[in-house]
Amino acid sequence: VQLVESGGASVQAGDSLTLTCATSGVTVSRYSMGWFRQAPGKEREFVTTFSWTGSIFYTDSVKGRFTISKDNAKESVYLQMNALKPEDTAVYYCAATRFYTDYAKADDYDYWGQGTQVTVSS
Repeated sequence: VQLVESGGASVQAGDSLTLTCATSGVTVSRYSMGWFRQAPGKEREFVTTFSWTGSIFYTDSVKGRFTISKDNAKESVYLQMNALKPEDTAVYYCAATRFYTDYAKADDYDYWGQGTQVTVSS
């Protein structure tokens, strides 16, 4: 299994950015695919998950600004980020799991990418 994130960049506050998670070895239609992020000196935190059931969940701080989507044919997952803020600065990780008890819990995810850096300047 391999998850490879791309699309991270340094942008200005208010800008938009789209992250891509290209997968191999998983069928994204059968997995719950999530995005987490980790800022310097902080713990990894949940951002959003596209459950295999079709349900989508977001952390409160990104609701209305971020959108998760996936392309089953391309086995890829995307994170569209609009109205970026400096507090969105972090390394963003893609994650996959067949089952979870808590979609926001990093330990419930089995596979992880290497991360992509997003830096938002004010």
